[in-house]
Amino acid sequence: MPVSPKDSSGRLMLCGVNLRLILVSGKTQDFTFSPNDSATEIARHVFENWPAGWEEESVSSPSILRLIFQGRFLHGNVTLGALKLPPGRTTVMHLVARETLPEPNSHGQRNREKTTESSCCLLL
Repeated sequence: MPVSPKDSSGRLMLCGVNLRLILVSGKTQDFTFSPNDSATEIARHVFENWPAGWEEESVSSPSILRLIFQGRFLHGNVTLGALKLPPGRTTVMHLVARETLPEPNSHGQRNREKTTESSCCLLL
């Protein structure tokens, strides 16, 4: 008898979001989550259900696991539903260990600061 997918809280899911998580080492693992699951809940679920092939990459706490989607860190309260991920299809995200996250707009601010710099050169 097939097992019905459940979200990270153990609730039965009708339309789950499939995530393929990739570690820096290149190892991957597929998980199914609810669109209501947040990045924090996903990190906790992965930590509590750490895949057998990932022993070398194990971490001491779920609080340092970070998800990267389309080149951006997902902050803890962001849900899969907010990202408009298609249920039933597999979405790829990176999973990394990092103590702190950059501020949401820090990269853009740094770029804006660089563009305000001016240089002058004189051609003779």
